[in-house]
Amino acid sequence: MMGQLWTIWWVWLSAGLALAVLEVFLPGFLFLGFAAAAAVMALVFLVLPWAPGLAPTLAIFAILSLIAWMILRRVFRAPNDQTRYIDEDINQ
Repeated sequence: MMGQLWTIWWVWLSAGLALAVLEVFLPGFLFLGFAAAAAVMALVFLVLPWAPGLAPTLAIFAILSLIAWMILRRVFRAPNDQTRYIDEDINQ
């Protein structure tokens, strides 16, 4: 039963929505890549008629999460990839 639950599209969409809500409460793009990958998995299972096993499904989800993370990192990075360094203490 649990293996079949991973192949239902609305389960993935619900997981993506839950991860997106979690991202609102814990900002920092920690869960946004997972939410995007879960939404893509929902589209995959909605459109394609195949249903792989649990291990391939989780492997596809992991790959999609990595791709989403790399895209989000590139989109939301600082301009010119600059990081602000603070060298002095405000109490001095």
